[in-house]
Amino acid sequence: MSNERAVTLTWSGEGLRFEGRGTSPASPAITVDGDAEAGPSPMLILLLAAAGCSGADVVSILQKMRVTITDFRVDLRGTRREENPRRYTAIAYHFRLTSPNATQAQLDHAAELSLEKYCSVAHTLAPDVVITRETTLER
Repeated sequence: MSNERAVTLTWSGEGLRFEGRGTSPASPAITVDGDAEAGPSPMLILLLAAAGCSGADVVSILQKMRVTITDFRVDLRGTRREENPRRYTAIAYHFRLTSPNATQAQLDHAAELSLEKYCSVAHTLAPDVVITRETTLER
């Protein structure tokens, strides 16, 4: 697998709407909307990318632990600066797992491994972004 990734973003001709996709022919398109009307804004997409990255990590780790996953959700809350550039200064993760056989320790460990070792998106953010996590296990 190549270490390079590439995307193309094409303006739709309307407002701040764009169509984005990877450069491979099979890459699905997404709508990126600076006004957050026809699709998520770039900053929301960044949160979705972070949630998707860590969510995939946690599910994979839990599956390797032979945990039965009935439902899983990642909620993220980002705090942005008031002045430009309005980048995130803090991101709070909340991992929510429903499982009949998981332990709280397993969920906590999977979340910790994702955010401290595996999640490429979280590690791509500026080093001063404060990342916190919370976990909830339900039966």
